[in-house]
Amino acid sequence: MNKSNPKPADPTRLGTVEDVAGPSVRIKLEEGTETGLVFVRGEGYRVGQVGSFVRIPAGYSDLYGIVSQVGAGASPSINESGLNFGNRWLRVELVGEGGRGRKFERGISQYPTIGDLAHIVTESDLAAIYAPGEKRSYVSIGQVASAESIPACLDLNKLITRHSALVGSTGAGKSTTVSSLLNSLAEPATFPGTRIVLLDLHGEYARAFGDQARVFRVNSNEKNGERPLHVPYWALTSEELVNVATSGLSGVSLAQFIEEIAGMKRLSKPAGKDLSIDVNDVTADTPLPFCIHKLWHDLHTFYYATHNVAPSANQTEQSRTYELDASDDDQPFKGDALSVTRPRFRPTTAGQDANGVRIFKSSAEGPRTHIDTLEAKLRDKRLSFLFKPGPWSVKEDGSTSKDLDALLQDWIGGEKPITVLDLSGIPPSVLDDLVGAVLRILFDSLFWGRNVEVGGRHRPLLVALEEAHTYLSKESKGRAAAAARRIAKEGRKYGVGLMLVSQRPSEIDPTILSQCGTMIAMRLTNEADRSQIKACASDNLEGLFSMLSILRTGEALVVGEAVGLPMRALITEPPKGRRPDSGDPKVVVPLGEDGKPVNPGGWKDEVDNENFAKLVVCWRTQNVGAAPVKSPKLKEK
Repeated sequence: MNKSNPKPADPTRLGTVEDVAGPSVRIKLEEGTETGLVFVRGEGYRVGQVGSFVRIPAGYSDLYGIVSQVGAGASPSINESGLNFGNRWLRVELVGEGGRGRKFERGISQYPTIGDLAHIVTESDLAAIYAPGEKRSYVSIGQVASAESIPACLDLNKLITRHSALVGSTGAGKSTTVSSLLNSLAEPATFPGTRIVLLDLHGEYARAFGDQARVFRVNSNEKNGERPLHVPYWALTSEELVNVATSGLSGVSLAQFIEEIAGMKRLSKPAGKDLSIDVNDVTADTPLPFCIHKLWHDLHTFYYATHNVAPSANQTEQSRTYELDASDDDQPFKGDALSVTRPRFRPTTAGQDANGVRIFKSSAEGPRTHIDTLEAKLRDKRLSFLFKPGPWSVKEDGSTSKDLDALLQDWIGGEKPITVLDLSGIPPSVLDDLVGAVLRILFDSLFWGRNVEVGGRHRPLLVALEEAHTYLSKESKGRAAAAARRIAKEGRKYGVGLMLVSQRPSEIDPTILSQCGTMIAMRLTNEADRSQIKACASDNLEGLFSMLSILRTGEALVVGEAVGLPMRALITEPPKGRRPDSGDPKVVVPLGEDGKPVNPGGWKDEVDNENFAKLVVCWRTQNVGAAPVKSPKLKEK
């Protein structure tokens, strides 16, 4: 370039390509190229900014890349002083091509050559790149940070079926982004057939979706429109049920338990009707109702009953009848299965009875702790959602009021697009097994029914997992992790999409996280978390990910298959009435226009007549809405 007139004629021109190493290109800025703010056709652009875009014309198309490094370190090589090639260099990572009448596409079919010109990507270029191809298949989540007039759109097909992860440190706006995104996906005018299931571990999203969601909770509040959460135990596989109900079995006890379940399922009557399948096809894993209370009663009887045996009889010839203990009115006490009331038997004896003709022997040998464990869990009211699941409860004859079609209609039917399964009242001891069971029920139903009208191939389902790191850790061998791995690997083919939401991506199993085709990364302050995201992202954008620690609240870096170019987006906040219950409590409550606190509380006001009785009620009932809420009474000053 002529140094007497260093300023380039084309205001978008940056410099020339001087080094190409695969997708990494080094560009030397021309002498007349100004850094900082440059105006092109009245629009201001930041030159030399990490994360900004560069366009390189190449034949009949344009190559597009993102600036990942600026300065002397971006030059092809440097000497010990670090200034061998100067400091006016950009390192650019190529991500796609398009332009000149061609639609933008990820990936490149050719590389630039030495001497090719590099240009600023203008707002019109960005509009062409980020503009939805088929508008009906895209959803907007906010605005592109570098050009706020351009909506930040995600390809819905890629977002759902190729899985996604939304990560961010506490306070980065993660929960609000989840609420905003799912509200956009459930917009009835745009997507009337949406199906989303959100597993909410802390009860944050009950009010986040308004009338677009149905909320299921163990301790439900019908006044707030919540429904009781039921997960029928008989919909679990035998392995899942054994683990939940007995805390694990092996050997003869396991074989007997499974055989008893299979036998009872062959006699079941779902929704009061006879089986519509061949009984020979029924196994212990077939999702058919059986009465687990009767199973407990039968097993308890088998292990604890005493039998009449004549002194001279061989033990193998003993009668299968047993002796019940007598109650006060001299009637045998048989117990009651549904109320988990034990039968009483005569105690075992070592010799003859009073008549000298009988001894009483126990009917079975071996460990019996699993029977007592099952009994304790059937009595535990915290597990009523599982063992007494409302209309899916099973009578002793194996019949129920409703079948699994009604359960699936509640969870993924067309009445409302979003289902929130509030798991905040689930005992921690069974949480992992329960999450795994719910995921497997959803996946199995859509897997086997993939070709019917309500199957996953005709109407895909999105499953969003809040606080995913708590049960999908690298070390986890639990059922939740196993079910999530299966969906991550196989869900795409059968219409089941996964969305992981976490504040600690470094604690999530890399096998699951690497299957997420789209990453929505908000501010991450932890280096291990940032490294995990870099490792899982498909693009070679280490420099771009370095900005994760400085993103503003409500701002996200979106990379992957659902976007054309990686973009820095400002997420649109949902309306005030549709925000999750995850805001920061105020230590010092802000003042209103009248100079008084907006809400009483915080540390600036002295409170009178504190009452912790309501707190204890909520604690004991495991229900945040168990006691009426009133503003604290402040001391008069």
